[in-house]
Amino acid sequence: MTALQPTARTSLRRSKERAATDRAALHEVLLEGMFCHLGVMVDYDPLVLPTAYGVDLDRGPDGEMYLHGSVAARSVVAAPLQTVCATVTHTDGLVLARSAFHHSVNYRSAVIFGVPRLVTDPEEKLHGLNRIVDHLVPGRSTEVRPPNRKELAKTSVLALSLTEASVKTRSGPANDEEEDLDLPYWTGVLPLRLVAGAPNTNPDCDLPVPAHVQTRAKLLGAG
Repeated sequence: MTALQPTARTSLRRSKERAATDRAALHEVLLEGMFCHLGVMVDYDPLVLPTAYGVDLDRGPDGEMYLHGSVAARSVVAAPLQTVCATVTHTDGLVLARSAFHHSVNYRSAVIFGVPRLVTDPEEKLHGLNRIVDHLVPGRSTEVRPPNRKELAKTSVLALSLTEASVKTRSGPANDEEEDLDLPYWTGVLPLRLVAGAPNTNPDCDLPVPAHVQTRAKLLGAG
């Protein structure tokens, strides 16, 4: 596994101590996330869209991220012609300091740059779509009807290399100024996490909740 190699676009200019150089840190952020924000220029205007994704860490030299959308979506049409930016963020806690200035957030974030390729091979296209589905709920792609020709024709899949990426994190308590330590204000961290509720079966479905859905719900903290 190669280390993250900083580039002009991925090198941190502020809080450089928060940068991670281990590619495993990138994988952790991506594998634990569910959605990214995809930034692309469309008709000379910036467009940033929340997008479901999947990853294949074994494809290419550094792994790839799969993204999908309608074949008519402007962002999908424009993306393979330019450098795009995909961002995944986890908000782990609100950091409450004695001073307003030192309030912060504990987080883990990844930013990936690259020119995505349009996936045209039918087998890889299906592979990418399955990765996206299984990224949200592992095992789901084998428990549903696969897309048919008409559905595949309406869908585009993009593959974005994970080669040019950066990871930035913050953890721990507030960093108050020494002269503020005696001020009578509470300081600490309010932890945050994503929690799933109990699965809700569709009104037109009389089947029990499958094991892979129950497992995913439990991993996300469902009671």
